[in-house]
Amino acid sequence: MSSQPGSDVPAPEPDDLAEAADAVTDPAVDGPRGEGAHPGTDELVASADEQAARAEQGLPDGGSDGADPSGAGAAPDPLADALALADSRLSELQRERADFVNYRRRVERDRQVAGQEGREAVLLALLPVLDDVEGARQHGDLTGPFASVAEKLAATLQRLGLESFGEPGEPFDPAQHEALLHDSQTEVDEPTCTQVLQKGYRTGERVLRPARVAVASPR
Repeated sequence: MSSQPGSDVPAPEPDDLAEAADAVTDPAVDGPRGEGAHPGTDELVASADEQAARAEQGLPDGGSDGADPSGAGAAPDPLADALALADSRLSELQRERADFVNYRRRVERDRQVAGQEGREAVLLALLPVLDDVEGARQHGDLTGPFASVAEKLAATLQRLGLESFGEPGEPFDPAQHEALLHDSQTEVDEPTCTQVLQKGYRTGERVLRPARVAVASPR
């Protein structure tokens, strides 16, 4: 190897230049960084043809290293999990609220039924007292302080919903009257109560005791 004039760097020999040219054109020689052989022209063309064929068939690119296009291996979404949990808790809360509303309605209904049954029991227990008061009134014995007590008792029971019924001349109704006596008369066109032997009592639509009457049928 000879050096160029005016420089200490030796000039390359002709044989060295020829070897460098062969290395550039030879694909089997390592690249400048020693990273492996450069692919030849035929290999590049084959790789391009393969990628075009996969694209026509709808297949993923071979360079994706087998990645799952469906995303099955993707990490879970924390926001989606939180929304699903919130929906589940909301459904549970709505069911519990519906159960509580139904329970409260049942309790209120049972309370009303129990109160009504209690009132009816008290009224039924006082009916004999009212019969005695009515008997005293018919015989003219309801006078003085006793009359005042009877009036207050009747007013109190009326506020509790007690109502008396049964008057002579009413049409006979088996749902409200109990026939103790029966005869036939020409003066009536239908079964009629001709005499009230004992008054009946009801509260609302419920009959506590039917009126006991004498009934006349048309002859």
